[in-house]
Amino acid sequence: VQLQASGGGLVQAGESLRLSCAASGSISIVPIMSWYRQTPGKQRELVASITARGTTNVVDIVKGRFTISRDNIKNTVYLSMNTLKPEDTAVYYCKTIYSGVVYWGQGTQVTVSS
Repeated sequence: VQLQASGGGLVQAGESLRLSCAASGSISIVPIMSWYRQTPGKQRELVASITARGTTNVVDIVKGRFTISRDNIKNTVYLSMNTLKPEDTAVYYCKTIYSGVVYWGQGTQVTVSS
């Protein structure tokens, strides 16, 4: 399984970004797909996850601003980020577990200026 993340960039506070993560390889529908983020010196933290049926979990710190969604035909997960804050600055990673193996995307940098 390969995960290709994209969509990061430099924005100003209050603006929006949409991250994408496409899963490819000899796979059927990927089960749970998740977004994590990491800042220098800190552990990677969960931001949101979504099951194949569309059940979502968004952590409280971004709830109401971030939305996770997916396209099962494309095996792609999206993270729509609105009203971005400087503290959202991080490298964002997508993750999935397929056949018991954990896969990570390469990360995409999101920088929010004040």
